Amino acid sequence: MKKVLIGLDYNPKSERVTKKGYELAKKLGAEVCLIHVLADVSYYGVNYPNFMGYEGFNEMQVDLNVISELREVAKNFLETAAKHLDDPMVTTHLAEGPTSAAILDYANKWNADLIVLGTHSHSVLEKVLMGTTASRILEKTKIPVYLIPVKNDSD
Repeated sequence: MKKVLIGLDYNPKSERVTKKGYELAKKLGAEVCLIHVLADVSYYGVNYPNFMGYEGFNEMQVDLNVISELREVAKNFLETAAKHLDDPMVTTHLAEGPTSAAILDYANKWNADLIVLGTHSHSVLEKVLMGTTASRILEKTKIPVYLIPVKNDSD
């Protein structure tokens, strides 16, 4: 395996996914790319504490009507996460659109050998009605997928 694509979402639990995916890639001697998908613009207004060195916009009201500003927010998040790994060889890719389709499209274009994703705790009803990004990717890819569970502490 030469290329590992790590899916990173805007959630503190992404730190675990990134760390585990990066550790695996290094053991394999693989190139690493972090991908983030700008899918839902309201996502970036969530007030999380500092994670992976990213301080977010806790005090700043992001104008959700300005897509270029949101691209910059997402790009900053992705670049900060890559710097957190302290490896200048890690690359990043910011995609836009439906999350699973965007990840699959880039994984194919980049010729990824492995896709690393986190699996969040979702209710059974939510999984039945909407599915999850990981399950949509698993249904449609020929590229192996490595899933990292990132459940809540109370789960």
